[in-house]
Amino acid sequence: MDCIFCKIISGTIPAKILKETPNSISFLDAFPLAKGHVLVIPKNHHQKIQDMSYEENTDLFSLVHLMISKVDSLTGATLVAIHNGKDAGQEVPHVHVHLVPRSKDDSAGSIHSMFNSELRLTESEIKELENKLKI
Repeated sequence: MDCIFCKIISGTIPAKILKETPNSISFLDAFPLAKGHVLVIPKNHHQKIQDMSYEENTDLFSLVHLMISKVDSLTGATLVAIHNGKDAGQEVPHVHVHLVPRSKDDSAGSIHSMFNSELRLTESEIKELENKLKI
């Protein structure tokens, strides 16, 4: 497989491993957005979160929970980001969680700054979405 994260997991590509669990691994991002930018990934190759088993999901987010305290200690604030699939901006087609230390002076902005327009929905559109997404 030609996945860079799978190569890190197999040891083919070196990485600064921070913590490893039975199903997940965390390491420093090779192209960090900030000092202390960490990636947390499942060891098995999955493109989207919903493709992972319950056990893999639990393990991954337990490691995210553990690592976020360490990353947060660097600046006091951490962006947690997941691009779930190519159309969502995922560059490497392997589930990965970004933990990026943030500060008020980093110019990154809020999630709303990522999008060009403000979406205005009608009450019927909101009700339709509610019905489609309700479990």
